[in-house]
Amino acid sequence: MTVKDSLFGEIVKVETHVDPESKDTSSVLMKDQNATYVFDDLNGGRAAGNIFSTREKIAKALNVPKDGIVTHLLDAIGRPERCEVVDDPAFRQCSRDIKLMSLPIPKYFPEDGGRYITSGVIVTDYNGKKNVSFHRMMIVDDRHIAVRLVPRHLFTIYNMAKEAGEELKISICIGAQAEVLLAAATSMDFGADELEVASSMCVKGHGSPLKVGRCDNGILVPADTDYVLEGRITLKETKEGPFVDITGTYDFERQQPVIEIDRIWTCKDPIFHLLLPGGYEHFMLMGLPREPMILKTVRQAVPRVRNVRLTEGGCCWLNGIVSIKKNKEGDGVNAIMAAFTGHPSMKNVIIVDEDIDIFNDREVEWAVATRMQADRILVINNAAGSSLDPSSHGKTTSKVGYDATIPLDQDRSLYMKARL
Repeated sequence: MTVKDSLFGEIVKVETHVDPESKDTSSVLMKDQNATYVFDDLNGGRAAGNIFSTREKIAKALNVPKDGIVTHLLDAIGRPERCEVVDDPAFRQCSRDIKLMSLPIPKYFPEDGGRYITSGVIVTDYNGKKNVSFHRMMIVDDRHIAVRLVPRHLFTIYNMAKEAGEELKISICIGAQAEVLLAAATSMDFGADELEVASSMCVKGHGSPLKVGRCDNGILVPADTDYVLEGRITLKETKEGPFVDITGTYDFERQQPVIEIDRIWTCKDPIFHLLLPGGYEHFMLMGLPREPMILKTVRQAVPRVRNVRLTEGGCCWLNGIVSIKKNKEGDGVNAIMAAFTGHPSMKNVIIVDEDIDIFNDREVEWAVATRMQADRILVINNAAGSSLDPSSHGKTTSKVGYDATIPLDQDRSLYMKARL
């Protein structure tokens, strides 16, 4: 990961020493979340945050237009490409002592359970079942990490190994490129190869496949990664959390599996990727990859879908907007139900016509204000929602859909803004 002005916008250097146990890391990153901050001395190492904190930065990294990110990712899911295996991956340039506590890993918020790796993706390959996915990881000591495993693919693979009485070999990648991070956060079929999806984006955006290199444990990981931590998810558990999640509120403490680290690799001048919990970059890398699934399910209900967006105001998780071109009355309602199917954690969704720019909040609010009445609001009670929504209290949720499309039996000109 090379931080360049042309890709990451404004770059602010922090040259003073930053204590990883202090609140200084988060305080700096919060000053301007649109800017990329580079820390020259965070616990003695270099680190950077807010790297992919805006859609514009991600679009530049992918080499696609901002409004083309969702289809770029969706196309890659449907057309994965083989990776290129290289013998001299950048991450193997240096082998480091296994001292996790000496790395530039901060404690982000006062009540966090400890210092956290927040941008790390875990790569595994167990009996042919591959997975690349994001997981928060709390440092326990120099060799051990508590990992939060939600009941998804890595959790399933880990339990497969556990049932066989085996530890699960993994590699943790920190400082991977945008394509890898987006693929790792995308919902795919169990056993799908996320690295091949990332490779497809690389081919389409940059003309060449993703390069991967082999770790000592046999796992293939992205070659151009700053840090690679080889290890095993053991059969032991420990306390993990509390931790600030995407809504900016604390998630509670749990018993979670323990990772033991066997080797640490880095490139020559590594930069540790800091992902501010509940910050803009967290929104982008956790929420944006859910948009292709919404697009896919809405397309099945309404053929002409212009675009999809999970909004920053809803933490890129709970609130969404979909723009469509209606064929018949009722398409707006069908789009609402399909959108909730595509992202079950979503709580509110607004459906607008294709002339509304969904990246402009004022235009969307204008459509709600001028193109609909309250009788076109759909409320769905007792639905499964997001456990990250504090108001749900871990139970069911009420979902709301707004059909802010122009009725087909109305004179469309009455709903259009005057033009000069």
